[in-house]
Amino acid sequence: MIAAGPHAPIMRTIPKWIRPVRLSELPRRVRGVVERVEARSENDPIARRLRELGFVAGEDVQVTAAGPFGAEPLLVQVGYTRFALRRDEAARVVLASPGEAADAAGAAERRAGGAAA
Repeated sequence: MIAAGPHAPIMRTIPKWIRPVRLSELPRRVRGVVERVEARSENDPIARRLRELGFVAGEDVQVTAAGPFGAEPLLVQVGYTRFALRRDEAARVVLASPGEAADAAGAAERRAGGAAA
């Protein structure tokens, strides 16, 4: 989506896709919204830690940079915090499609508004 006006910031979003896009596949500087973190086993410690760090449904996320060798690690921003993640770890984060992202953002705003009231 591109905002109108000569001085308006340009926001790039993910185009529609057929299969789920993972954080490890997200192009740099493109905003995504977390749908879920996939656990590879029961009580997966890495998936649990990603959720504890803030990779939860409805959170904005983007890859801001990548390392020089094999593009690893990835520098990922969730909210206002940045983390270095291996590609394998980033692949556990599944991003929402644009329609689902809008629904998740609306739900997060309703939760925040309800908590403030």
